[in-house]
Amino acid sequence: MTFTLNPLGDRGITVKLGDGISAELSDSVIEHARAVSEASIRGVTDIVPSYSSFGVFYDPLELSFADLSARIETALNDMQPQTTERTEERLIRIPVVYNGEDLDDVRRRAKLTVSEVIDIHSSREYRVFVVGFVPGFAYLGPLDPRLIVPRRESPRKRVPAGSVAIAEAQTGVYPSETPGGWNLIGTTKEKMFDVTRDEPALLRVGDRVRFEPIE
Repeated sequence: MTFTLNPLGDRGITVKLGDGISAELSDSVIEHARAVSEASIRGVTDIVPSYSSFGVFYDPLELSFADLSARIETALNDMQPQTTERTEERLIRIPVVYNGEDLDDVRRRAKLTVSEVIDIHSSREYRVFVVGFVPGFAYLGPLDPRLIVPRRESPRKRVPAGSVAIAEAQTGVYPSETPGGWNLIGTTKEKMFDVTRDEPALLRVGDRVRFEPIE
């Protein structure tokens, strides 16, 4: 797969692999990001996957943009085709009480019953495409086309932690109390981000997620 490198501020490089959102493109992003990580380039401080690209952040006192670009190109051009079966992605199950403030509005706009909204949302397996916005917030998709609704016209100043929400073709869980404009359809007691864990964020890019309705 071809790639392009572009500056990302003065401490990062964006490695772009394509356009759009798909499981196949996400797989490629993960593979290419892993190749750069395994190259163990001195001065690289973080590698962050996104939908169709990944960011490589670095300490400019350790190496220059030109040096890092050359090292990234070498790592990616030397990538070997997958000769072994991909390690199976984790499946994370999240219990949800479907009691969100916007559930009735979503039902009305989607021309569905509340039960249908719950069934549709919980019957699909989602993929983690990106983790960002705030620590632990995972962008999950794709959402069933029947549930695609726009963001709220007026974002809330405070969305409680554990709120399960949808917007456009994605769904997610707010890991902490924060402003937000997604449509709230439920709540979970699952901790999406916990600094006391070895891996604070519950979800990582490439994970599979299922929402399980509870009373």
